Amino acid sequence: MRDQLLTELGAALVGGSLTDEALLAETDALPVLPILPDANVVKIGGQSFIDRGRAAVFPLLDELVENLARHKLIVGTGAGTRARHAYSVGLDLGMPTGVLSILGTFVSMQNARMLHYLLARHGIPFIEPAQFAQLPFYLEERRAVIFFGMPPYIYWQPNPAIGRIPPNRTDTGAYLVSEVFGARSMIYVKDEDGLYTADPKKDATARFIPQITVEELDALDLADVVVERSVLELMKNAEHRRSIQVINGLKPGNLTRALNGEPVGTIITA
Repeated sequence: MRDQLLTELGAALVGGSLTDEALLAETDALPVLPILPDANVVKIGGQSFIDRGRAAVFPLLDELVENLARHKLIVGTGAGTRARHAYSVGLDLGMPTGVLSILGTFVSMQNARMLHYLLARHGIPFIEPAQFAQLPFYLEERRAVIFFGMPPYIYWQPNPAIGRIPPNRTDTGAYLVSEVFGARSMIYVKDEDGLYTADPKKDATARFIPQITVEELDALDLADVVVERSVLELMKNAEHRRSIQVINGLKPGNLTRALNGEPVGTIITA
């Protein structure tokens, strides 16, 4: 029966080693199915946006609601300043990276729940990782969902090359959702126009970069970049989401323009 049911590749996988590079190369022969190709992942920054409170958040949520008739939205949240406070205490107490990841997860979840309550009258649900199987239903019924951006690595978070802060945080979690589901776009909402050669809040000579590739960004070797570096590394092997867009959500209409495919902000491609 096994010979009748297994494909040639299936038989090779059953009898072979999953560390065999030649065999692994064969697994990439067929195209990957985009599960939600008409959905847009929007990640709202924690420190850069949500921590600004009502003045920043309310207008953005109004714009988000205005777009529900035209766009399906998977909205992730950052952690922000409170996570940094938790990291500092955890580091002082000697906590390992995996435990720090748990602390950051709960702050990101707090932000997601706050946005959920603000959008509750529109029927937009908050979902946790265990509920992602119901994501297509929620999008079809309510056009949007809210989730916390921190990926559920928790204890399994890999140690970073430098220091102990979890390397895969909310930018990464949101990006992975866009990649796995084959989403239409990955938009990062922050308080800056996009990528600069330096932090524009600290360096008046910082130059704005409207478009760049991951390889070109690597070559620049910037001390600070606008998204987590792990996102850029993941993009290099991406099947679906080979570009991301970073916009300034403090400017009215930028989210709408990005959802409509306009080149607002910075676009980084693989």
